[in-house]
Amino acid sequence: MKIVEQIKLPVVEEMELFEKKFSQSMSSKVALLNRITYYIVNRKGKQMRPMFVFLVAKMVSDGAVNERTYRGAAVIELIHTATLVHDDVVDDSNQRRGFFSVNALWKNKIAVLVGDFLLSKGLLLSIDAGDFDLLRIISVAVREMSEGELLQIEKARNLDITEEIYFEIIRQKTATLIAACSSLGACSVVPESDAVEKMRWFGELIGMAFQIKDDLFDYGDAAIGKPTGIDIKEQKMTLPLIYTLNHCTSKKKKWLINSIKNHNKNKKRVNEVIDFVKVSGGLEYATTIMHEYKDKALAILSEYPESDYKSSLVLMVNYVIDRKK
Repeated sequence: MKIVEQIKLPVVEEMELFEKKFSQSMSSKVALLNRITYYIVNRKGKQMRPMFVFLVAKMVSDGAVNERTYRGAAVIELIHTATLVHDDVVDDSNQRRGFFSVNALWKNKIAVLVGDFLLSKGLLLSIDAGDFDLLRIISVAVREMSEGELLQIEKARNLDITEEIYFEIIRQKTATLIAACSSLGACSVVPESDAVEKMRWFGELIGMAFQIKDDLFDYGDAAIGKPTGIDIKEQKMTLPLIYTLNHCTSKKKKWLINSIKNHNKNKKRVNEVIDFVKVSGGLEYATTIMHEYKDKALAILSEYPESDYKSSLVLMVNYVIDRKK
């Protein structure tokens, strides 16, 4: 059994019902919109975010979920899908999960409008049901994701990202949505309890570890077999690179910055940068930090009694840093 299926096992019934409710929540009177949303729904990924919502909800409430939990999971997925559609426009990307992106098939104008539609659908789903506590959690996540993306663009121009700024960027860009899933799961079943903030922190820790794992993929992995160097080509400042820039001679630092700014399309030069980051201990440092986040996340879970839901969340935390892609 694949690890993702194993994680899903305790909430498999909830996930099946969720998929039906999610498809319904996307419906519109406009035929073009329905055609596009049907295309999106049938090309869904692993659906880790709704899984987080249900597993957390069930862990903190001894196995209980309610309509709010389903709505919360649908809202998160609607808003996450909206951000992916918009991201593909921003990045001028023609593919998403091996399929054509919405903007590749229907052009940018339609893709932006579809993203807006999904966003408003998500917000209205909360408002119509009076789930204002859930809406607050989600709205904060949307704001932070936008801020994180803009902060990264602003800082990437000068390549002057400190570790502190890097952690703030990945907290906002990546971790905030996973934090929202976790706190939303708790809030849907035990609102105004300590679990809501505790689970938000748990999700944030996993999100941080997840992004650092992504950074490490750029430097190669046993499964991939060779380094990709895509982040370097795109002048993205990742943790292994930031560590190396802060711990090398000024001469090497100049060479690194020059390589990233002016020679990022030169395959040989990119590979030299990758090799230099490796010998400078950048990968070991990033791996250590990633494990620190993982251990803190597991420490939060250890406060809860044993259950299938907790076991799945432990499995999920480990999967985040052991995954091969």
